[in-house]
Amino acid sequence: MSAEPSPLPAHHVLILGGTTEARRLAEALAPDPSCHVTTSLAGRVASPVLPPGDTRIGGFGGIASLAAWIVAHDVTRVIDATHPFAERMSFHAAEAQALTGVPLLALRRPGWTPEPGDDWTFAESLADAAALLPGLGSRAFLTTGRMGLHTFAHLTDTWFLVRSVDPPAAPAPPQLEVLLARGPFTLDDERELIARHRIDVLVTKDSGGSATAPKLTAAREAGIPVLVVRRPAVPQGVPEADSVEAVLDWLRA
Repeated sequence: MSAEPSPLPAHHVLILGGTTEARRLAEALAPDPSCHVTTSLAGRVASPVLPPGDTRIGGFGGIASLAAWIVAHDVTRVIDATHPFAERMSFHAAEAQALTGVPLLALRRPGWTPEPGDDWTFAESLADAAALLPGLGSRAFLTTGRMGLHTFAHLTDTWFLVRSVDPPAAPAPPQLEVLLARGPFTLDDERELIARHRIDVLVTKDSGGSATAPKLTAAREAGIPVLVVRRPAVPQGVPEADSVEAVLDWLRA
């Protein structure tokens, strides 16, 4: 019979959140009375599903303000569990760690890799994806987030389907259908959506994880190409974990 994991030492953990992993980490830490958990959310979703523990909504106002908040609230550990494409916050967290000395760990889920039968084209940025898209299809399922929709606004000959929790803002492509929905979505959901809208190309960021991966399987089954935006650079020298369990081990150490 395996031994129970050792209890966590007393901590105030600041989770820079917005991902499924951030929520799972807060859920794992919340029952421990010795651990005070605060999750910070960027505030880009109007009605986010709040994790257990304390939450704060909105940015910190820069590196110095983040460092000051960490010190003022006696934070003992910072977990960067932001979206893989929220690179500015990751760099701010690294700079704040240098100012405060409070240990920082990045929780980064592994990226996706193509499987047999996949037809993937990689782009280095959203602008690069917009340049490559017309050569791959004319009916695009765009899953790169509503904040970057303006990058594709000049593509007047491409029809776009965008799915998001909140309505996107202008500018946007002229041929656009918006589906307001909150995931996760099943493989059957993605199969039906691709067939119903006659999608012939999927555009996505390399977010990784299982929650949004069914669309990749559905695209493979439908035989349509996938345009994948590569992840941006991350701060050097920040230790990383690839799972909630690894973060818990780090906190216990």
